[in-house]
Amino acid sequence: MKKDLPGSSLSRSPVHLLHRASQRAADHFTGIMGQTELTPRQYAVLLTVAEHEGLSQTALVSITGIDRSTLADIVRRMLRKGILQRQRTRHDARTYEIRLTDRGAELLAAAQPVAREVDRQLLSELSVSERETLIEILTRIVVSQDSDSGPADQKRGRDANRAAAA
Repeated sequence: MKKDLPGSSLSRSPVHLLHRASQRAADHFTGIMGQTELTPRQYAVLLTVAEHEGLSQTALVSITGIDRSTLADIVRRMLRKGILQRQRTRHDARTYEIRLTDRGAELLAAAQPVAREVDRQLLSELSVSERETLIEILTRIVVSQDSDSGPADQKRGRDANRAAAA
């Protein structure tokens, strides 16, 4: 694969650079996390469920940013593997609470140090202050995009991204 040339238009495109950084991060995560058989999204689901025990799938979509249908598929697979469990809530029979199983908690406990090492390696070329700045900037981008667009806008954006990728 040919690398982008420094000074090319792509090398100055935030969308392109964020996409490439995301690809590199996911590849690195999968390479190191391979022994746990967790994808970055599955790890995000596990960590979020552990931090917010009993949340709904709708809340899980909101917190992780994973689209509803992809998240439903991830949860379904993790239920089959015995990593997650779900049960109807007391206050709304249409809503499920998602919880970790003992196996899920063990998997998360084993995966967390590996995930921290992945993060450390990904940011190893940056100084401590650059790492903090990067995290702050990425957080601002995510938060501003979450607050700027409602669900319909987010769905249209995802649909347009899928069409462009096809």
